[in-house]
Amino acid sequence: MTVSVLLADDQAMIRRGLRLILEDQPDITVVGEASDGAEAVAMARRLRPDVCLVDIRMPRLDGIEVTRALAGPGVPDPMRVVVVTTFDLDEYVYGALRGGAVGFVLKDAGPALLVEAVRAAGNGEALVSPSVTVRLLRHLTATAAPARAERPLPLSGRELEVVRALARGRSNQEIAAELFISVSTVKSHLSAIQTKLGVRNRVGIAAWAWENRLVDTA
Repeated sequence: MTVSVLLADDQAMIRRGLRLILEDQPDITVVGEASDGAEAVAMARRLRPDVCLVDIRMPRLDGIEVTRALAGPGVPDPMRVVVVTTFDLDEYVYGALRGGAVGFVLKDAGPALLVEAVRAAGNGEALVSPSVTVRLLRHLTATAAPARAERPLPLSGRELEVVRALARGRSNQEIAAELFISVSTVKSHLSAIQTKLGVRNRVGIAAWAWENRLVDTA
């Protein structure tokens, strides 16, 4: 399967570099480039790429606004957005992921992680740069309302096990091995969990787990 990608960055040199990295892979093709946020939204809606790589700081609409327009709450048939940026400020990470992004990758993370994030998004999964994951999860935990943890949890025991494993960064294959179930069963659980929690992707599930203090912060 070939993953089609739209690049959105206001710097032509950055777009060229991203294109070279991605098109060096046999299973990834770049179908378009946008130089500002408004153009990115229009192109994405027209081309319907598998993945949109979006910079945070762009003219007209920033990356978070683009993410909300393409993948945010209320968007029918949401698209898969991976935010790529030189900035790892907490408000950017939190805003992008809350806006519906399925990944957040720093430009200095290296080509391998960028390619991995695109492939993960293309497969319907999510990836956040390891350098920002711990701070993001601590932020989610610190800002969680205490009352939320006291409410009855809407998931079964097995579903909670899947959620805890996912929130610790496990892949579907790793969750399956850890819980002695098949990968297809893991996927079925995740689909049911997303429906019950009203979230759109794995990042939303992980955020819910941390907000409800289901994962050890040590």
